[in-house]
Amino acid sequence: MRAVIQRVKSASVTVDGEVVSSIGPGLLCLIGIRETDTMKDLEFICKKILTVRAWPHPETQKAWDVNVVSGGMEVLLVSQFTLCARLKKPKPDYSKAMGPQQAKDLYSQLVEEVRRQYQAGRVKDGVFGAKMDVALLNDGPVTYMLDSQDPDG
Repeated sequence: MRAVIQRVKSASVTVDGEVVSSIGPGLLCLIGIRETDTMKDLEFICKKILTVRAWPHPETQKAWDVNVVSGGMEVLLVSQFTLCARLKKPKPDYSKAMGPQQAKDLYSQLVEEVRRQYQAGRVKDGVFGAKMDVALLNDGPVTYMLDSQDPDG
């Protein structure tokens, strides 16, 4: 499983001209699911999303001291199968991405797990498989790339 995590001041997902999800300060997490991903990969990504220290402490200004949970911020999860693309040729190859139905199920489990481990009302998501317009006001910018198959990456 791959994730691109961005610290944002705000982010939203619009489908067919309608905003379906939005958050204030927090993390926008783009999620790609590989054909070989399992619950172990899901658990790794979930833990990283909730524990990565991306903000300074509000009182001491100590850098990289606060995570989304301790800061009481929000999370917006967005499925993005293109994160699993291989670019050997000019045309992207998506053969390593999990099939749509299985990926939808695993993605839904990820959303539910993040909600369970944090606060359900602070965790939003896009519409799996839809053409989404994702808007964000990046904070920093601060962006992390995670890969459950390369946990130290």
